[in-house]
Amino acid sequence: MDYTHILFEKKGPIAMIIFNRPKVLNALNSALLKELSHALDRIAEDEAIRVLVLTGSGEKAFVAGADISELATLTPLQTKNFAQRGQDIINRLQELPIPVIAAVNGFALGGGMEIAMACDFIYASDTAMFGQPEINLGLIPGFGGTQRLPRRINIGRAKELIFTGAMVNASEAMGMGLVNKVIPRSELMDEVMKTASIIASKGRVALREAKEAINGGMNIDLATGCRIEVNAFALCMASPDAKEGTSAFLEKRKAQFKGGYQG
Repeated sequence: MDYTHILFEKKGPIAMIIFNRPKVLNALNSALLKELSHALDRIAEDEAIRVLVLTGSGEKAFVAGADISELATLTPLQTKNFAQRGQDIINRLQELPIPVIAAVNGFALGGGMEIAMACDFIYASDTAMFGQPEINLGLIPGFGGTQRLPRRINIGRAKELIFTGAMVNASEAMGMGLVNKVIPRSELMDEVMKTASIIASKGRVALREAKEAINGGMNIDLATGCRIEVNAFALCMASPDAKEGTSAFLEKRKAQFKGGYQG
């Protein structure tokens, strides 16, 4: 598939998706969502990819929400289908078996903030702005914002942001726990790629099991979550990476992880 609204790049074990509609601040439309869905399929099937980075093209935006010119033409049923399609794709992003980093380089509003929240963590430029402004259109978040935001930050603060449609800057977002790190815009991608490279050097199986254990335990009781962890820990031992990691430690050398299972 040829991409028009996104760019897809691979740098060794690191994949990058760049939202590429800068003239409309990378707004989400049906065509972009279709391309994003296809790119996620490619990534899920490629065992060589260990980390995914998402960012936006241009100087102003990560993703500034849905494309209102398209949204305004939809019937209620079409709107429901659009929201369901967006949620399905963002859910798949969240469930990718590799770590996903959002490099938020500008406005992350509406669907853009919802995409960022589906990533495992967020690095933001000092020019980034976050918000769920749908209320200003007589709407509510439709791509998971009413569910993910209260799970990422204090529920009262989440309600305040959704009810008012207010935007917050990167420093405020970090204070809420939404953002991991705020970086000067000119240094954002270098810092993101540095972290992505560190993660990519780890074992793919261990990364996947760690992500699944964390995500799977988020909304269940501690005892059940710990059982998930035990099973994931044991499954890691089915990978040659575990033997390589322990051997490298004992031999005082750097581990060379290759992924896969022993069976």
